[in-house]
Amino acid sequence: MLAAERHRKRGLFKSEDRPAELGWRFRLHEIIFEADTPAGKLFDVALLLAIIASVAVVMLESLPNVRPQFASLLLQIEWVFTLLFTVEYAARIAAVRYPSRYIFSFFGLIDLMAIIPTWISLVLPGGQALIAIRVVRLIRVFRVLKLGHYLMGAEALTDALRESRPRIVVFMAAVASIAVVMGALIYLVEGEENGFTSIPRGVYWAIVTITTVGYGDISPQTTVGQFAAVILMLIGYGIIAVPTGIFSAAIARRGTDPISTQACLECSREGHDPDAEFCKHCGADLHPGD
Repeated sequence: MLAAERHRKRGLFKSEDRPAELGWRFRLHEIIFEADTPAGKLFDVALLLAIIASVAVVMLESLPNVRPQFASLLLQIEWVFTLLFTVEYAARIAAVRYPSRYIFSFFGLIDLMAIIPTWISLVLPGGQALIAIRVVRLIRVFRVLKLGHYLMGAEALTDALRESRPRIVVFMAAVASIAVVMGALIYLVEGEENGFTSIPRGVYWAIVTITTVGYGDISPQTTVGQFAAVILMLIGYGIIAVPTGIFSAAIARRGTDPISTQACLECSREGHDPDAEFCKHCGADLHPGD
């Protein structure tokens, strides 16, 4: 009761929201968005298994020797998953105070893209349109991205990537500069007679060599060109671990502080401290039912 009153004073809930309404939304939110209760853990495990199974069905459907024999069965199974994920999507919208924040969030869009292709197939059936629908329905593999809901360290990895971005950008710019210089050099040394018909072609070879991919579709034939290739290969081995080191250092600096599984009822953001009472993103009460 006191929590609901605090919400009204701070403008987080409308004045007509009754404590009972807050209660059902909070309970539904705990089950769907959090994993610190038996019901929440059960929901997460069930959804995780459903995601994996649905992606497996999509993969089976793409096999040419499976599709003709089991097309009807796979379609029925697909509709079962579509209905389940549609109910889950609607429940997630109902569990948050401001649905638009979830709908237009990253995982909200992923959840929508996971179910919409099958519904589109009802509107655009038959004929040549089936080819286009088959392409659109490949979006169903986006369901696997819903697994991101269960990565407890996702926020730590995201923050580490964000912190490392300036250094990684500088590093990539340096690698690109090396590729351009070496590409122009190999073009001058080898020439068109050895397959290096332009500077962009030389840059392509330099990038393939730096990354140690080595397609072998083009290679230097002269002694000078081969010596340049050796230098570039050694540079590639020397720099291949740099982004990993930058990223690892950023993760190490963040430490191993525990985070709560509590998700905000207002903005659905996670990653709060275990003893947090309010959301660090929007300031809402994290325990409105208390």
